[in-house]
Amino acid sequence: MGTYITVAMPTIIMKLIGKQQLRDFREKHADARPQLQSWETDVEATEWKTPQDVRNKYPRVTLPGNLQAIFDICRNKYRLWVQITYKTGVVFIKKIGTHKEYDKWQIK
Repeated sequence: MGTYITVAMPTIIMKLIGKQQLRDFREKHADARPQLQSWETDVEATEWKTPQDVRNKYPRVTLPGNLQAIFDICRNKYRLWVQITYKTGVVFIKKIGTHKEYDKWQIK
């Protein structure tokens, strides 16, 4: 029998970039405040290695490709668009807005 070596992969807790956009949006849209605060806390305490990890936590997330995710906020009244770099554990907030504003975003 051979000897096996187990190598543990380091845990990468997600780092959220662009939090000021969330703060500004919460000030203008008080109804979104609790859900955005909860989302921010969740993201900064989790580890996403793949898009499936995101979907496991947020089953209704839209994953349009190119390491992007779009989250429904307040039952789809608002949308939060982020770019996720799984390898480095970075979640970059691209935009947050109303569903009407979302319809105008150029998501590629």
